[in-house]
Amino acid sequence: MTATDRLAEILELVEQSLDEPGTDGDALARRAHLSRFHFDRLAAAALGEPPGRFRRRVLLERAAHQLSTGSVAVIDIAFDAGYEAPEAFTRAFVRAYGCSPSQFRRLPNAAAGLPAPSGIHFHPPGALRLPATEGRTTMDVLLRMLDHHLWLTGEIVDRLAGVEPEVLDRPIELSVEGIDADPTLRSVVTRLVSQLEMWLAVFDHATEIEYPSDNSPAGLRARLDRVGPAFRTLMEQIFAEGRAAETFIDATCEPPQTFSYAGVLAHVLTFSAVRRTLAIGALETAGVDDLGAGDPMTFVGGHGSDAGRISRKMN
Repeated sequence: MTATDRLAEILELVEQSLDEPGTDGDALARRAHLSRFHFDRLAAAALGEPPGRFRRRVLLERAAHQLSTGSVAVIDIAFDAGYEAPEAFTRAFVRAYGCSPSQFRRLPNAAAGLPAPSGIHFHPPGALRLPATEGRTTMDVLLRMLDHHLWLTGEIVDRLAGVEPEVLDRPIELSVEGIDADPTLRSVVTRLVSQLEMWLAVFDHATEIEYPSDNSPAGLRARLDRVGPAFRTLMEQIFAEGRAAETFIDATCEPPQTFSYAGVLAHVLTFSAVRRTLAIGALETAGVDDLGAGDPMTFVGGHGSDAGRISRKMN
């Protein structure tokens, strides 16, 4: 288990306990199937503070947000934060914020965040905000989006083998005007692959393009295996060398036109998203529904399922 997975697991346990008054470190350790000592050690390593202190801080941050943005009675906020007596809540709040809850409520633009070794804070309306674990440039994000496109296209291609030929060639009833004429599942997926073949040929100064004729599921898989890595490697090299804005002539156009590498990548990501969505919808109509919506959110912005796990509501 990676450090990110461990952090997500601990956060999930803490999140689930936030609205359970009386939950302590022993209870959290039992839920994690660990001894209290082992759980505290792992949690402290991941969070930079003991889990009990982390939980109390997040609850106080939530209370501070409630005080500054609403009219809920202090006694109710105190109970939601896990304090049976308002006096105990007031003492804890004063230690953390330097003023009473009532005084905090009257402060303009009061900041609810408290010092946190992990940088993890309550994020209204009801989630935890995690700091970035790594710096990402625009190039990193674009290449990650390209990775998602190539991966998902491969997943779509692999599922064609389980679809009857007549279904592959059945017209897609819902289409997008100006993208592809009379699309079918086979033609849309073929275009996802041939688009990459086309641009690689253009980059190589082609004046005309001959596409492979094998549009079978196996043929498309072989074509994607050739062109996908080559396109990705070239894009990474161009971005790393600072040549994204560099232009070239596309001699396959009539008349020839000038494009930039950055423009090509934007073009590929934009139009492929439409075709992938059409393909996923056609697959679902054919009974293949395990790809969901093809959303790149967690692929690009999170690790595995972490992005979903750490945004659980805390209301």
